[in-house]
Amino acid sequence: MKKIVILTGAGMSAESGIATFRGGGGLWNNYPVEQVATPEGFAADPALVLDFYNQRRTELLGAEPNEGHRLVAALEERYDVTVVTQNVDDLHERAGSSSVIHLHGELMKVCSSRNPQDLRYVRTLLPTAPTIKMGDLAADGSQLRPFIVWFGEAVPLMEAAVAAMQGIDAFIIIGTSLNVYPAAGLFHYVPAGVPIYLIDPNDVAAVLPSNVVHIRKGASEGMRLLIDSYLSNF
Repeated sequence: MKKIVILTGAGMSAESGIATFRGGGGLWNNYPVEQVATPEGFAADPALVLDFYNQRRTELLGAEPNEGHRLVAALEERYDVTVVTQNVDDLHERAGSSSVIHLHGELMKVCSSRNPQDLRYVRTLLPTAPTIKMGDLAADGSQLRPFIVWFGEAVPLMEAAVAAMQGIDAFIIIGTSLNVYPAAGLFHYVPAGVPIYLIDPNDVAAVLPSNVVHIRKGASEGMRLLIDSYLSNF
C-alpha cells in the first residue's frame, strides 16, 4: 500500500467556518498574538486567554467537517495516510481520519500550566462542558490552560511528523501559507522524486521546488481535482 503524508493548515477548515489566523479577517487582526498565543500573554492575563479559547471551542462545536476533510479521510481506503496538521480543531478525526499528528496542539484538550506537555495532566473537554475558567485546576494543582503549542514553545510532535515522512510516495499540502515553521520545513524531508501537490487558491510566499503541482482551489474542490486528475492512476 502506497504511503501518503498530508500537511494541512487553516485553509483546510475555512470551508467549515473556522476562522483563519492570518489574512483578511484573520483572528490575529482582532487579537494580538502576543496576548492570546504566548506563555507571556497567559502569564499577564490568563482570564483573557482562557476566554479566547473558550470562544474558539464554542465556534468549533458548531462546525462540521467539510468535503475536503471527508475526501482526505476516504484516501485511507486505498493508501496508508498520515495527516500532519497545524490546525487545533478535531475536524479531521470527526471526518474519519485515523492517523492525525497535531503539531500545534488540540483545542478540545486542556493541560497543566506548570507542565504543558506532561500527558498525565492532559484531558479532553466534553462538548457539554467546553469552557475552563480561573480556578479550574489540573491534577498537579496548577491552573488549567489550553493544550495548545503557543509561539515561543517547542513543537514536541515535530519529530513524529518527520518520522512519518520516511518512505512516502506522495506529499500533499492543503490550505497553508507555508510561513509557519517548523511545519513548513517538512518540504526538506520529501524523498527525491516523490510528487508534491499543493492545494491552495492563493500564492504562497515560500519558494516551491520545481516538482510541486499547485492546484489553485479551495480544500474541497482541490481534493476532488487531485483525486480525479492525479491520484486516479497512482
